[in-house]
Amino acid sequence: MCNTTFDVAVIGGSLGGVQAALSAAQSGKKVYLCEETDWVGGQLTSQAVPPDEHPWIESCGCTRRYRQYRSEVREYYRNHPKADSALRGKKVCPGGAWVSGIAHEPAVAHRILMGHLAPYLASGEITLELHTRPVSAVVRNNTIESVRVQNTAIHVYREIRAKFFLDGTDCSDLLPIVGARYRVGAECREQTGEPHAPEIPRPADMQPCTWVAALELSEEKQLEPMEKPALYELFRSVQAPYAPVPLLSWYGPDARTGRETRFAMFDEEDPVHCGGLWRYRRIIAKGEYTDNRPEVTLFNWPQNDYGFGNLFEDPNAEIHRTLAQQLTLCAVYWLRHDALRPDGGHGYPVRLRPDIMGTASGLAKAPYIRESRRICAHHTICEQEISRECSKGILHRNDSVGVGHYAIDIHPTTQSHTFFYTPAWPFEIPLSAMIPVDLKNLLPACKNIGCTHLTNGCFRLHPVEWNIGEVAGHLASFCIEKRMEPLQVWKTRLADFQTLLVEHGIQLHWDPAQLKGLG
Repeated sequence: MCNTTFDVAVIGGSLGGVQAALSAAQSGKKVYLCEETDWVGGQLTSQAVPPDEHPWIESCGCTRRYRQYRSEVREYYRNHPKADSALRGKKVCPGGAWVSGIAHEPAVAHRILMGHLAPYLASGEITLELHTRPVSAVVRNNTIESVRVQNTAIHVYREIRAKFFLDGTDCSDLLPIVGARYRVGAECREQTGEPHAPEIPRPADMQPCTWVAALELSEEKQLEPMEKPALYELFRSVQAPYAPVPLLSWYGPDARTGRETRFAMFDEEDPVHCGGLWRYRRIIAKGEYTDNRPEVTLFNWPQNDYGFGNLFEDPNAEIHRTLAQQLTLCAVYWLRHDALRPDGGHGYPVRLRPDIMGTASGLAKAPYIRESRRICAHHTICEQEISRECSKGILHRNDSVGVGHYAIDIHPTTQSHTFFYTPAWPFEIPLSAMIPVDLKNLLPACKNIGCTHLTNGCFRLHPVEWNIGEVAGHLASFCIEKRMEPLQVWKTRLADFQTLLVEHGIQLHWDPAQLKGLG
């Protein structure tokens, strides 16, 4: 077993984890980064979820590096050798999706992120190990001394020593390993004062995961047979956990009303919603390429939200992991063979696209994790601070280290099957929510900051996780240079640290003049 010492160790190559590693390397630190799959980038790449963004993202409300990333995505498609004129617009949306202005292929996202890492990998400032996960740690006097990691591909262990350890895993797997205090699932009203929190805590009641698939819309004559999944009849007979409707049907939850609602495949079939589910996360649209390639969407719909158990803090986690994959395969089979069409027929000509995902199956490399473990922080962000139902306006924070916006959006949970949606004000990310109450050299780098089950519903999105990761890398570097702990930075050097963040292009506060149309 090889012992290696670094300035900063980022355990987990999520979207935030990658940004944390980049920030630390840009600050001249020697960085270790590991990732359990073979793609870094988490929800944007290995989990295959296009960016969910707020309406002002084209002009403000994200970090400079995130805006640069968005420009690089568009530049890639403008310069594609097979791009049609439709793809060469100034603000092109690669797939014409209605969930995001830059819905794009996971492989493209991974290529761009690896391009950002490339110069630091070449210089040795970042050491990246794939197929690698944390398994144990040595902690003394509230300080992490080392973390043992395992390369699951070659079954080799390494002991990683660092001055700071950042948890960039999507489920925040490092927290229990190092003995940090954390929360999972739904807190109760007495704990948080949140109006929509349950009366009693429900630690097993989490947002569902989704195992995303890439689907192509094909000509019927081109379709090869699809083998019926072994569990198809089981899932076909299952009722949705949130309403008396079949799970595999055109029904889905409408969190705005608290009832089920009916969806449709294509825009012209859907008179109620802003668009059919096919265009929801479409990444390749008809006519965008001169070779007339078929349309492709990322299949992350109500039908394949897995709400029957959790992938962590659950004795049956591995079983649920397998069942989540099987549910998606069954949902694809249903869509192809049994989904009711408006003309009275059944099924649509779709097939899986393994090449889009970089997998043999056509499913994503990893499940989409909406909710992770969350640190017990010096400040916990609660519903009443950001909900438009509970507060009168934007809460400006003196210790802000970034901004974001998204509605509080909770998919049907795994225990109570509760779903919830309420508009939120644009929010600012407090540094105090990134500082653990216990360990001195541990920082969160993705969805695992001090938020609640409810506020995680809007802090889980791509631009916010990216911002958190960027800040975590800068904070670790600042602490190393100043020989301080994060708590000391918050209490005594906050202005200096915020100045550093602004220099690196991190927006700290919302300017009301930028927020056109905000009621």
